[in-house]
Amino acid sequence: MSASILDARNLSKVVPSAEGELTILHDLSLSLGKGDSLAIVGSSGSGKSTLLGLLAGLDLPSGGEVSLAGRALSRLDEDQRARVRAEHVGFVFQSFQLLDNLNALENVMLPLELEGRQDARPRARQLLERVGLGQRLSHYPRQLSGGEQQRVAIARAFAAEPDVLFADEPTGNLDSHTGERISDLLFQLNQERGTTLVLVTHDERLAHRCRRLIRLEGGRLVEQVEP
Repeated sequence: MSASILDARNLSKVVPSAEGELTILHDLSLSLGKGDSLAIVGSSGSGKSTLLGLLAGLDLPSGGEVSLAGRALSRLDEDQRARVRAEHVGFVFQSFQLLDNLNALENVMLPLELEGRQDARPRARQLLERVGLGQRLSHYPRQLSGGEQQRVAIARAFAAEPDVLFADEPTGNLDSHTGERISDLLFQLNQERGTTLVLVTHDERLAHRCRRLIRLEGGRLVEQVEP
């Protein structure tokens, strides 16, 4: 494997509850290299989304450490973690999270413009053409199907050439045929661009397309599949 881009060591997450402290994640460690792919699977409430949030630096662990692109996230303040995410991370969510007042091209251009990229428009156009939406550049999210919106979200996620792409149930709101096309697209871009892919999914077929798989139950690692 290539040098590690994402490391988690002895992660745990504890939150207060009416009955006292509740442990959502127990002592989990993993390491991913550039271009690797990992599926996080498990039933609802198993800790999948909690783990994803910790790995992406959206939340901080109660114990342990996450290092992303060589930066120990717990040692950074919120603004510094946001900068690390902006420089190294892309996201694809089940709910798409497109901006309704921007068309497809503008949605993909936005993260590039925030970076000050001079090539925002041609790069966004190229990515939308790559995901098969070259004829839908001026369409707004409400004018696009669910599968088309997810393709815009994927183009936006890859726009800044992230080192790591986190995808939370990327096919969860899609029919099986559209979901298969979205899955193909994610793995094509993963391979072409060497982006590390981390998926949370209930879809076992999608999960087993990943190079590695971990299964959580009750916040504990109960299965780990590696090549």
